[in-house]
Amino acid sequence: MKKLFTLACCLLAVSATLVDTTAAQKKLKVVTSTTDLHAIAHEVGGNRITATAISAGYQDPHFVEAKPSFVLQLRDADVFAFVGLDLEIGWMGLLIDGARNVRIKPGGSGYLDVSKAIPVLDLASGRVDRSQGDVHPLGNPHYWLDPENGKRIARLYKATFTRLDPAGAAEYSRNLEAFEKRLDAARSRWAPMLAQIRGKPVVAWHTSWRYFANYTGMNIVGFMEPKPGVPPSAQHLAGLVQTMKRTGAAVIIMEPFYDRKTADRVAGFAGAKVLVLPPSVGGIKGLKDYIALLDHDIKQLSNALK
Repeated sequence: MKKLFTLACCLLAVSATLVDTTAAQKKLKVVTSTTDLHAIAHEVGGNRITATAISAGYQDPHFVEAKPSFVLQLRDADVFAFVGLDLEIGWMGLLIDGARNVRIKPGGSGYLDVSKAIPVLDLASGRVDRSQGDVHPLGNPHYWLDPENGKRIARLYKATFTRLDPAGAAEYSRNLEAFEKRLDAARSRWAPMLAQIRGKPVVAWHTSWRYFANYTGMNIVGFMEPKPGVPPSAQHLAGLVQTMKRTGAAVIIMEPFYDRKTADRVAGFAGAKVLVLPPSVGGIKGLKDYIALLDHDIKQLSNALK
């Protein structure tokens, strides 16, 4: 009897292992181009997905090395979610071609251009060429820095995951609702800080802060770059100092991967200060989710403008 009981326990253990393995195999494998898309994918997908991001939060997402390890991640992915609007144009094609995964090729079931869900700013008009710098002819790709777009991204994930995994529809809906409630609560918490920011003149290094300005109401009166991706000349910086003095701009906002020495020099001449803000989840230690990123950046900007 004891032997039969032991045998039954062993069979149950094996059976449980097989069930767990099967469940794990059914999880959607999601790969994203950025940590921000990764963070929102986790909010919606929960335990029904596994997710990895290609670029790190402290990197400039325009410039990512197309490593073989990224090809391996994409090889068996069910979904590849990317920012689009040519943000990843320098490296994404190499990875997709190397992965040879029909699901994530253009037209595939898991090829997810997230920009399709976004009302895009800064659409280029007329002819666009390299003389204009790194202008994105399809529009500004840094849209995740507006929480309304965070909701749009989450809803796109919910629709995509439900299409690929209908059995998880109810869970995806619950996760989306919980995320939106958390984001709405955060927006209420940010209201007094946004009142402090609204209308205040600032200078930004790159056009990546346009969506953030659209949400917070900060007034970008100039950019450190004369054209997107073009290093500033002495003449441009001298003019920028005059603009800052004229408008009263007291803060220069920049990402951590740009040259702070130049910004410090301009701030010194203009009587302003430099505020380094992470543009992505993981941009600094401790910012592990999307709402935490926005919370940090809004608080830091509000404090700098007091």
